[in-house]
Amino acid sequence: MTRAGSLRPRLITLSCAILFAISAGGCTQLANPSAPQSTVFPGSDWGRMIQDLYGLIFWMAVVVFVGVEGFLLYTVIRFRRRREGEAVSQTHGNTLLEVAWTVVPSIVLLMIAVPTISTIFIGDMPPPVTTNPVRVTVIGHQWWWEFRYPDLGVVTANELHLPAGRTATIEVTSADVIHSFWVPKMGGKVDAIPTRINTMWFTPDAAAVGEHFGQCAEFCGLQHANMRMRLFVDTAANFDAWVQQQRAPASAAAAGDAQQGAELFQRSACITCHTIKGTNAQGTIGPDLTHVGSRTTIAAGMIDNTPENLAHWIRDPQGVKVGNKMVLPQVSESDARLFAAYLQSLR
Repeated sequence: MTRAGSLRPRLITLSCAILFAISAGGCTQLANPSAPQSTVFPGSDWGRMIQDLYGLIFWMAVVVFVGVEGFLLYTVIRFRRRREGEAVSQTHGNTLLEVAWTVVPSIVLLMIAVPTISTIFIGDMPPPVTTNPVRVTVIGHQWWWEFRYPDLGVVTANELHLPAGRTATIEVTSADVIHSFWVPKMGGKVDAIPTRINTMWFTPDAAAVGEHFGQCAEFCGLQHANMRMRLFVDTAANFDAWVQQQRAPASAAAAGDAQQGAELFQRSACITCHTIKGTNAQGTIGPDLTHVGSRTTIAAGMIDNTPENLAHWIRDPQGVKVGNKMVLPQVSESDARLFAAYLQSLR
């Protein structure tokens, strides 16, 4: 057997293994529709429009692939050299073929362009007229998200709550550099640009009730990859209850560690950067902490919001998230525990 002949089975085996690996990788989303940050199973009307467009383009690409590869395979077989020493006929120019491979791709591109442009225009238009929409202002900071509900009087950070079945109008901007707001299951990305407001809208599905992951999608500095967020799609009753909770001023600290932590907090430099409604803390540089204890994560989604993690974050914010703007003098372990007890009580 020649060297080329011995290599052929190996190449076929390797090609089959690569094809299997690619196919298996593509099946992971089908096996787990709840996989974080998947666009394959959209949870809103806007997400479905984008997914429908992807589906159309995918199947058109399949037709083109099969057609091109089929024609190539036919040519290889049809015009192969059949006998050793046989002269292969040469063809120079084919007007019909050249016209076909110019016109057909143009038609394919037109068929892609029309629904694509239509989808883009729908996204740029004002949302459909609905009753009681939810308006949210999203402000990107290095490296966390601020969410303001101007009609509801609510300000929070890194965790966005929306009711299922009600259209949300999102106004996106930035306080420093360019970011990009993206919750994959709800729709496309929207850039957050300083001094500019970009808008998007979508209506979360009733079936999408639960937690969804989001991410900054525009490189914005050292901690870009850790500029995360959570979107909670709530039932109508749960959303109304959450709004009432967030509107309320900070709850008074109970006796014990929480009360000592509150006194310590009010004497510290923390009040110059953070807001806690109903107290002297009225800073606007960092996240609003009025109800920080009710959030599931801290440090923009990096770690779970537990007393231990919160104390660790207070003691060593640069160790948890290098480069963030929270720079503190050395905090003792006991003081960090008191801070954490107070902040955990803010629900």
